Parts: sequence; C-alpha cells; structure tokens
Amino acid sequence: MKTKFLLAPTLLLAMALPAAAEIISLRDLSNYLNGLRTAQAGFTQVNADGSRANGTFYIRRPGRARFEYESPDETLVMAGGGQVAIFDGKSNTGPEQYPLRRTPLSVILARRVNLNDADMVVGHREEGGNTVVTARDPDHAEYGNIQLVFSDNPVRLEQWIITDDGGNRTTVTLDDLEARNNLSSLLFSIPHEVNRRNGN
Repeated sequence: MKTKFLLAPTLLLAMALPAAAEIISLRDLSNYLNGLRTAQAGFTQVNADGSRANGTFYIRRPGRARFEYESPDETLVMAGGGQVAIFDGKSNTGPEQYPLRRTPLSVILARRVNLNDADMVVGHREEGGNTVVTARDPDHAEYGNIQLVFSDNPVRLEQWIITDDGGNRTTVTLDDLEARNNLSSLLFSIPHEVNRRNGN
C-alpha cells in the first residue's frame, strides 16, 4: 500500500521519513517491453472467483504467448497468429478460439509497444515500491484493461491484472521472468498443437 506522508513542521521529522520510490517512466517501460523477445517464468493465477492455478508462462514477442497449467487443471492457453486458443486438458474437442485483439494482453504482445500512445494508458503510479501501469486498447476500451506491475533495478514485469469486459479480474503473478533464446516457434503454433492432439 502506498505510504502517505504528512507535512511536518520540523526538519528532523522530515529527515526521518523514508524516500518515496521513483516511478519508472512510460518510455523506459515501453523500451523494456520492446526488448523482451523470448522469455519464460512460472506463474500463479488467481481468478475472479478466488480459485488459484499454477503453471509455466512462455512469451515470444510479437504476438505469441503460451500458458501451460499444472495438474489437475492441465489447460493450455496459446496466443499466436492473431488468435487466442484455449485447450481443455480434460477434453478431446478442439480449442475455443477468439481474436487476440479482444484481450488486453494484446497490449504487451503488440509488435511495437508505445505506452505514450494517446488514450492507451489510463493510470501510471508507484505502489509498494513498484510501478503500476493501467493500459487498454484506445480503439476498444470495451474489451477491458490490463494493469502491469513492474519492479525496478533491473526493470522486470512481475504481475498483471486483467479486467475483462464484464468487470471480472484475473491476476497473474510471474516468478522470475527470464530471457530464453531457445524457445521453439512450435510452442506458439496453434495449428501444430491441434495436429499434435489429433495424432497427426
């Protein structure tokens, strides 16, 4: 929770107060995201109903991401080719699909991230020593928004909170997002995953 300081009449009291954390600029955050090409992290997800799930997250910018959920869930969520596909780990049916542009996650998967774009960022603040940015697609605010939480020294994406068009919030906390140069493009291929599950 952000510390609130009261004005004090004495220099001694003012010197005793801790310095406020410095907020990371939108330009520096944009540069960080644009430099994030292939990376991997463990994650914990907390859904709107309070349920939790764990798994592994992979990203290959631009446009591709993969969420492998651990047992007993075993769901697989993939973003690639402009689509998001949800594979039910307990079903042999094909994936549920919808356009990537309809999810706020498209903000960080864009080919060129520019958080200074008009109307994209609707919040930019320091909280608990982290920088929190609330962003949305300026052309489709009805799709919801994404809150991105960044740590500093070095800058690193730690968490995001997606609020969908129905007001439901999903929080994903990353565990040490690190660059991985050897991630196969097949990890992010929805047609390849469909064929694999069909035994082709």
